[in-house]
Amino acid sequence: MRNRRLVMSAALVAAGVGLVPGIARAAPGAGPDATRGTGGATYSSPAERTVVTEGPQGAKGKQGAQGAPGKQGAQDASTSIHLTAHTDGARSIELRSHVIDFDAPALVVVVSWGDGTTDTYALPAGGASDARDLKHRYTVLGTYDVKVTAKNAAAGTEAVNELKFTTKGAEFTAHEPTRLLDTRAGVGAAKAKVGPRSSVALKVAGAAKVPAGATAVALNVTVTNTTGAGHVSVQSTKDRAEGAETSNVNFAAGQTVPNLVIEAIGEDGYVHLFNGGWEPVDLIADVTGYFAPAHANGWGALNPTRVVDTREGLGTVRGQVPGQGTFGVEIAGRAGVPKGATAVAVNLTATNPRSAGHLTAYPSGKAAPATSNVNFTAGQTVANSAVVPIGPDGKINVRNGGWDPADVVVDVVGYYTPESRSALVAHGIPLRLLDTRKDGWGWKAGPLKARTHFPMQLEADTTTPDVDGWVLNTTVTDTRGNGFLSVTPDPNFWSDYVNGTAVTPQRPVSSVLNWTKGATVANVAQTPGGKGGMIDLWNQGWEDTHLLVDLLAYYKTD
Repeated sequence: MRNRRLVMSAALVAAGVGLVPGIARAAPGAGPDATRGTGGATYSSPAERTVVTEGPQGAKGKQGAQGAPGKQGAQDASTSIHLTAHTDGARSIELRSHVIDFDAPALVVVVSWGDGTTDTYALPAGGASDARDLKHRYTVLGTYDVKVTAKNAAAGTEAVNELKFTTKGAEFTAHEPTRLLDTRAGVGAAKAKVGPRSSVALKVAGAAKVPAGATAVALNVTVTNTTGAGHVSVQSTKDRAEGAETSNVNFAAGQTVPNLVIEAIGEDGYVHLFNGGWEPVDLIADVTGYFAPAHANGWGALNPTRVVDTREGLGTVRGQVPGQGTFGVEIAGRAGVPKGATAVAVNLTATNPRSAGHLTAYPSGKAAPATSNVNFTAGQTVANSAVVPIGPDGKINVRNGGWDPADVVVDVVGYYTPESRSALVAHGIPLRLLDTRKDGWGWKAGPLKARTHFPMQLEADTTTPDVDGWVLNTTVTDTRGNGFLSVTPDPNFWSDYVNGTAVTPQRPVSSVLNWTKGATVANVAQTPGGKGGMIDLWNQGWEDTHLLVDLLAYYKTD
């Protein structure tokens, strides 16, 4: 794997990038390797598990730790194999094969990858302790038995060791929006508010037709009945949720706030939701899809594209959506979404509502579910990301669940299709990439300037980015006025900023989140990097604001 690092170089500060009109200061800090520090699993099979079979010249074998049959006198067998494998890409394995034999035979080593393919290499006579790294990419995600065989032709013996591993990547299966958790009604947990600084365990894998083998989930998480400010963190384990330095949902007293969460599922099939506030709250979670290490639907990245704006009559009739009203949106075959797509990732915004209510996006041909994607109050502009299954006619529906009219905006940011092999790699523990409230390496704390874009490099300067799309939780806080955030691919290379030759990107019209003065607001952004593995974070407001960015996952083909 190429050693692409999350680079946020101090060189740009020295180069005066912050002086370019319309561009904020350079991205902060020397970050960790964004595509390698993702909780990738390590597998091993020690030398003691080597099984040596008896050959025609009477070679002796030994009992392997995996229970393979052996012969008496096993400890005299001279060949041993130690295997270690690691995977933090989507569908590749990095294998270290260490073959040891000091009796000086010539050996032929065969690596069987478990998918019908093999690699072979030879070790000459003279005694060997040969450790070499090999890499293999699987066409189909799944669990594989990898076997290494060292053949001694002179003695007619074979030494074998093997290990089983599962690819890290996971492909998506759309799930009709279904409520898994509602503490108000006792769905998925006790009928009681989640106490302050407490968590609730939610069964996901094996629940509501989500298979036991699912490794990550797309959840719309909503906090409601709040009596104080706080935040909610969603993690694969209780300890991680309660110890998280990042958050998924932020709320104030009296607010009902949702956010899309794409999170790894714990080995026990649960995720944990932690109430980081000092007052009890009710929590709701609706599943809209899951990820598993098997062939299903891969990610297709798009530049954010507006497909609906009821204020202008874009994508539907012009005029506010009536209370309890529904409209259909043609998605498949439009705005870069292919005809065969099974689900679409959108940013759904309610604006100019005349009273409190909610929006629900769901596949056409189905009845409106008892779930919500966006909650709003009178006069509020609020956005939330959603992953929506596409109906058989290529459409999704959007319902205004309030009793009065509201305007609706829909931006498409990506899709899932069986033709794509770009799989999700969940980060495991959210990685904070940016917090403008704190100093970083080459960065002094300070808010994101109004009407500027902030270039952030997520891979080293490259013309061939490894990552197809990034899943980022973005949060604004200490807001000094109204505004909205846009997240888009950057058209430059990092070196263009260093050299002062970067072109100013075109200001986008799409939004990821909207805020009012004094608010703390979070939302998920799913975005590709530009041609050089970079993204832009746009403060579209007229006042400065602080910004936090957390890496949740990424999509990768290899």
